[in-house]
This record gives sequence, structure tokens and C-alpha cells, in this order.
Amino acid sequence: MSKKVNIHEAIKGLKEGNTLLYPTDTIWGLGCDATNEVAIESLKKLKQRPDEKSYILLVDSVAMLERYVSDFPDVCYDLIDLAEKPLTIIYDQPKQLPKTVLAEDGSVAIRVTEDLNCKKLIQGMRKPLVSTSANISGSTSPNSFAEIHDNIKDQVDLILNTRMDEKMMTPSDIIKVSNNQGVKVIR
Repeated sequence: MSKKVNIHEAIKGLKEGNTLLYPTDTIWGLGCDATNEVAIESLKKLKQRPDEKSYILLVDSVAMLERYVSDFPDVCYDLIDLAEKPLTIIYDQPKQLPKTVLAEDGSVAIRVTEDLNCKKLIQGMRKPLVSTSANISGSTSPNSFAEIHDNIKDQVDLILNTRMDEKMMTPSDIIKVSNNQGVKVIR
């Protein structure tokens, strides 16, 4: 099994380009620095993820989100503020992000996380965090740390040592917001 680490060791590892298994505000996730293409490639190999599948990114605030989206749609402020459960929004015009985290159409999915540990990771890196379910691509998302396949636990660089006995929620809602303010529910 990979090395279990505390939040400070995880931040250091993420800055060094490591992959991380960690609990999010929804489910257990696999992540890395969203601006580090080498780390993203490592994550893709670990998940056996097809090239055409994009990732969700986590940010710690709307202010950070605005740094990575051109022409931030005004309707998104209300959507984020009024969401009753975690909400991922797909934006049309990302900026300052590698193509490896973008969808085929050039869009990007980003969620402002409310999870305190995720916020600490992001604030420590000062960058968005990739968040993808802790499973091999195409298989069922685990609801707890115990349900995560041993291959994932063995191959990821670091495991955040918190909330390991906790049952997790379902994945976030996902909507796409176009620059013309159009909103489409994805999940």
C-alpha cells in the first residue's frame, strides 16, 4: 500500500508531482496538481483512463475559479451560492490549464469545494486539484476507503490519512453553462 500521509505531507507531495488518494466533499478521489502535465499523465495511467475523458478540478473559492475561466458567466455566482449539494460546472473557455485536463470540446469541469481538507490541499498548492473517482475507469465508484481496489491503493503515490472509516456521498451534480448563459444538466 502507498504511503499514508497527513495534510502537510500531502501538500508537499502534490507540489512535487505526486498522485494522491483522498476524500472529497462527495466521494473518495484520485488527484494531483491540475497544472502538472506529468502528474496528470501518471493519474491517467493509474486509472486506465481513455484520452477523451476529461477531469473535474477542485478550487477553494470563486476567486480561484475566476483565474481559470475566461468570461465567467454571471449566472454561475447564483448557481454556486444556491447549490444545496456539491455542484460541478462545466465552463466553455478555460485558461491557464493544460489540455490534458480539458474535454475534447475545450471545456473544463470545476467545483468550488466546501470540504476543509480539500480546501487546505488547494490553498497549500495555490493551484486547482484534479478530482476523479478512486476507481479504474469504467468500474463502480467506491463509497468508502475500504471499497477502493487494492491496485489503486498500491499504485497511487500518497494516501491522505483522514476520514478512512466514513461512508461517502454520491458524486456531485454536473451542469454545463455556456457563455450565452444557457444551462444544461449533465448529471
